[in-house]
Formats: sequence, structure tokens, C-alpha cells
Amino acid sequence: LFTALWPPQEAVQELSRAVDALEEPPGAEALRWTRPEAWHFTLSFYGEVTEDQAADLRARLVRAARRAPGPLPMRLHRAGRFGDRTLWVGLQQEEPHRQALKKLAAATTAAGRRAGLLPDDKHPSFHPHLTLARAKGRRTADLRPYVEQLESFQGTPWSARELLLVRSVPPRSGVPGEQPRYEPLERWPLGP
Repeated sequence: LFTALWPPQEAVQELSRAVDALEEPPGAEALRWTRPEAWHFTLSFYGEVTEDQAADLRARLVRAARRAPGPLPMRLHRAGRFGDRTLWVGLQQEEPHRQALKKLAAATTAAGRRAGLLPDDKHPSFHPHLTLARAKGRRTADLRPYVEQLESFQGTPWSARELLLVRSVPPRSGVPGEQPRYEPLERWPLGP
């Protein structure tokens, strides 16, 4: 399970058009592109969760969503990369909203710790990003040309209105090219 914010369909379509227009540099076959319907911003990842842990986690996430300052203004903005393995698009936000998003991510992580899903010493740094592509297997890819092509990308502003608890369903083994599926289990409005 993980918590996430999902961009609206209009923002996804806008980014999808920009991704479809990318020119593929040499070595592009080393990448596995994520599907637009799976694009999201992960706040906290919990891993495998029992039913009892999930019930405890849900109760804590309800409180975390209520404590958020309401809908969070966002805008998909620019690409970046994690080494030669992951291509992503980030967010543009005004400072108070950026801090509110960080607090929400910290609250969802704390909920996981209190539900016994994350160790007390785990305090991951939060870097909001939407993953566009990953290198296949153990391969690497030169992602710089993609980052350069998406340097000027700036989506239309939108607001995240819900916190989602999502189940990741892994791909079936032996099915080439199959990707994980994401199933929202719960949605809570952000704000009191």
C-alpha cells in the first residue's frame, strides 16, 4: 500500500501530449515508460500490510487528510532524473503550499510508523515527482536529452483535493511489458 495524490485527467492529458512529442535519443529502448493512467505523486510507501494494520492506518490517514490545509494548488513542471535510471516530472508550487505538501507527506509517513508499518528511524526525504520512465532491469539510459526536451514544460495549474490510499498489484511474472496496476482503496478530502 501507499498514499498518493493523483493529478486530474486534464493535467495528465497535457503531460501525455508533451511526452508523446519527445524525440527518442539513441538508447531509448532501455526505458520502460509508465502509463498515464498510473501517474501519481507518492507521499508514503508502506509495503505489505495486514488487515488489522490497514484498519489502523486508515484511521490515522483520515486525521492526516483532515489536518491538511484544504486543496493544494499544484502545477506539473519540468523534468528531472534520478541518475540514469528514472525520468520524472516535478511540481511547481508557491512556498506555503510546498510546505503544506511536505507536512502532508510527513503526516502520512508518521501514520505508517504509528500503525507499525515503518520503522521509527525511517525519515525519508520527500521529493515530489511523477515517474515517467524507468530503465529496464539493470540497464541504464541517458536521460539528459529527455530532461532537456521537457525543460520548458509547464502544465496548467490544478488542485489536489484528495488523499488516496492505493494498493499496488504487481505484474504477473512471465508477461513481458506488463506493469503494476494501482487500485485506489480509499479517498479522503484534504482539509477540515
